[in-house]
Amino acid sequence: MTERDPTDKPAVTQDMIALFDDYTHLSLDRRKFMDNLAKMAGSMTAAVTVAGLMASNAQAQGLVPETDERLLIEDVTYPGADGDMKGYLVTPKTSGPFGTVVVIHENRGLNAHIKDVARRVALEGFVALAPDFLSDQGGTPANEDDARALFGTLTPADVTADGVASMAYLKTLPSANGKVAAMGFCWGGGTVNALAVAAPDLAAGVAYYGAQPPAADVPKIKARLLLHYGGLDERVNAGIPAFETALKAAGTDYELFVYEGANHAFNNDTSSARYDKAAADLAWSRTVALFKETLA
Repeated sequence: MTERDPTDKPAVTQDMIALFDDYTHLSLDRRKFMDNLAKMAGSMTAAVTVAGLMASNAQAQGLVPETDERLLIEDVTYPGADGDMKGYLVTPKTSGPFGTVVVIHENRGLNAHIKDVARRVALEGFVALAPDFLSDQGGTPANEDDARALFGTLTPADVTADGVASMAYLKTLPSANGKVAAMGFCWGGGTVNALAVAAPDLAAGVAYYGAQPPAADVPKIKARLLLHYGGLDERVNAGIPAFETALKAAGTDYELFVYEGANHAFNNDTSSARYDKAAADLAWSRTVALFKETLA
């Protein structure tokens, strides 16, 4: 009998990914999640490995190093809706003024991956601000489970108000041209949709696999929308039909793409089990094209 190499990584199945999605967005019961994952993986040891493959790695290097000499990177503090907001501000060192983009994190908070996304946005020729929406809770903790738990303390109205405040801050920057877009992922994607409803001066909103706003609020949206969804993301995709019906009825300028075979969080390159490079690259190219059209 051939023994399994202990260094081999266990296979991550779609059922495991669905269980992880339930854990990270609905139940937040880690013990139950790990027990069920162990049954799927065959042992608790294998379950720990699989969980690591699906979770994002906050220490990931990223695609653009913080030492990139083409960028000016600052940790900033600015007025939020009710208290100070912390943020990660990245500005191209070329001559401006530049269009600006609010980069809104997942329900893991402002981590290394989202800072890397902000640097990528800046290299495309925009000022990028990645706010920490957990600022009022003391900022994003290092532990992802601790960060996710804090999101339950946030109210949608306060989150949207802090998004509007982040837009206002970007308009005050001397390097900015006054035009603001927003992009967000997962929880941040839903926040982008809510911000588009609340902020008629938002030029463009790009929501990656984000929760949809109520249909009754869609007519308030004035921004151009770009909506990215993973084809395997049944939980989020269930809201697409009603959202698209409302967008069409309101005459909203939008594009919606479903990337077949891609999971929720397909853009997150620190999660090896869910990252889909082909889908992420295509979505990114579409996103940058929209920013160049709306923020010039």
